[in-house]
Order: sequence, then structure tokens, then C-alpha cells
Amino acid sequence: MSVYSGLNKPLEKDFEILIASFIENKVGISANFLKNDLAENLKINLLSLLEQKLMFAAGTGNAEKLAHNNSIRGDSIYWLDRKHDNKFENEFFDHIEDFIRYLNHSCYTGITGYEFHYSLYEIGSFYKKHLDQFQNNQSRQYSLISYLNNDWKEEDGGNLLIHQLNNNQEISPTQGKTVFFKSNELAHEVSITQQRRMSITGWLKKD
Repeated sequence: MSVYSGLNKPLEKDFEILIASFIENKVGISANFLKNDLAENLKINLLSLLEQKLMFAAGTGNAEKLAHNNSIRGDSIYWLDRKHDNKFENEFFDHIEDFIRYLNHSCYTGITGYEFHYSLYEIGSFYKKHLDQFQNNQSRQYSLISYLNNDWKEEDGGNLLIHQLNNNQEISPTQGKTVFFKSNELAHEVSITQQRRMSITGWLKKD
């Protein structure tokens, strides 16, 4: 990744909102980190992948200790990759790389890479309480989730529940909203969803 060279002011503002709320409460939240046009196009791409039967059941653990258990986790996923040469995936990656440059410049985090996948929860599915960092691999430093759900209502469920010692948080997965937190610190879960729930979920990594 290239050295930080400055951004336009709207991008800086969006990034600062995410970082400032993270510093204040260990959970960064920005309602507009992902712009609506991009969110819509990513959602269309996700649904096209689903129709092509390219979304697969997610597991727990990494490649060395991968297990599938739908009593723990019920979503299906598809990994994003620049090799797909998808216009909207690449636009998302460009946005993430801008954020990483800004984060490294302003907070000296030393992030060197990232990985992201689409995540789809069908009605009735969930993900039980867990941490995002593997016991046998500590490269994941920060978790970052961007939601792709229009007109999400309270009764739709599917909230992200983040567990802190004295301040648990419940976050609705509304479109464009992005959540950011340390991968090895905060246990979290996804409550049972009553509507199809979509996101891009991933991690900022350090070698």
C-alpha cells in the first residue's frame, strides 16, 4: 500500500467519525462509512452470487482448524478478491485502503493487509458469542463490518451484540453503517434474524 498522501474532506470526516467513536467506546460506528450507491451495488452482487449458488456455509476456525456447525453459526459467505475484477468489490477495496492509510497515519496502527467476505444470514439464522482472532494466528487486528440492509426494522432482529464489561452494545445492521473494533478484545454475536441479513465482514491485519 502506498504512503498516506491526504484525502478529500468528506472521506476524512467519515473516517474520523469511525475512529473517534472507537477511541471513546472501543466500538467505532459510522452511519455513512459506505455510501448508498456502493452498498446497493455490492448487495446486488451478493444476491447474484447467491443465485449462482456461489455462497457457501461459513465455518469456525481458520484453515488449520476449520469446522462447520450451524448450531454456532448459520451464515453463508463468499470471499472478496481483486482477482475477481469486479468493479464494485474493487471500489470497496479502494475505500478500505484509503481508510487503512488514514488509520496508520493518524493512529500508528501498522496495518499491512486485510481480508473481507460477503455474509448472508437467512431468516432464523444467527452467530453465537465469539472472538474474531484465532488462537493459532494473531494477524487479525481490527474487525470491520459494513451492512447492506435497506429499511431494517427493530422487529427484524439480527442485531450485532457486542459484549463489554460494563457497557454491552446492540447495533442494528442498517445499510451503509460500519462497525469497527479490536478483533482480540470484544466478544460479540449476531442475534436471530427475522429477515435476510447481508453485510461485508472482514479484518484489518498485521503481519
